[in-house]
Amino acid sequence: MSLRLDDTVAVITGASSGIGAATARALAERGAHVALLARRADRLADLADEITQHNHGKAVAYSVDVADADAVRDVMTRVAADFGRIDILVNGAGVGTWAPALEAELADWQAMVDVNVSGVLNTTHAALAHLVSAADGPRGIADVVTISSIAGKRVPGPNSNVYSATKFAVNGFSEALRQELGAKHVRMGLIEPGLVTTEMTTTGETYAPDTTQPTGLGYLAPEDVADAVAYMITRPRHAAVNEIAIRPTEQSN
Repeated sequence: MSLRLDDTVAVITGASSGIGAATARALAERGAHVALLARRADRLADLADEITQHNHGKAVAYSVDVADADAVRDVMTRVAADFGRIDILVNGAGVGTWAPALEAELADWQAMVDVNVSGVLNTTHAALAHLVSAADGPRGIADVVTISSIAGKRVPGPNSNVYSATKFAVNGFSEALRQELGAKHVRMGLIEPGLVTTEMTTTGETYAPDTTQPTGLGYLAPEDVADAVAYMITRPRHAAVNEIAIRPTEQSN
């Protein structure tokens, strides 16, 4: 059974492009009001206009860097005030840099930790009280979904060192909160994609995953991942789908 999200409030980080933007569209199509969080204000504004024009729900853009804990807390307070509550948090913001450890820049490693780990901690911490409160409301459930990676289940190969480490970290964090918050009716979910065609995989950088020349059945699209998010959070409230791994059919690792 597939349930709609009418009149729920979903916060999506990393909403200016890729998986985050696709997820915002998918949830809005299912009736959710969406708060769009990312750094690129112009892209967020365009997406908010698009969603508002094509759906009956409300879409509002909030420019914020998820690595800035104070700014995230302020924005989450504004979202709760603007919409009245927060039912769903989708942690979609992420960055990736791939290089052999001996060639890597420490600043690149730190940037991945700041966004992929600290960003998830900042947004989740700021939203949790709102989510617990929403779970006591008419829907009877609240959801946190984090876009992780198949690299958080097993290291996919050389040069994925710190990127993979950040995904292992958020996987552990999500499982720990699942054990803590289930009794409060806050579900924790992980989506673990393989190769998806996004800005991250079309940079042309030497060691980065490359989806610019698909063969065979091709790679995942952001919409494929967004569909997995929507499936996860539209389950009946007694059913928690805590983890979905989704790869291109022909991806072997």
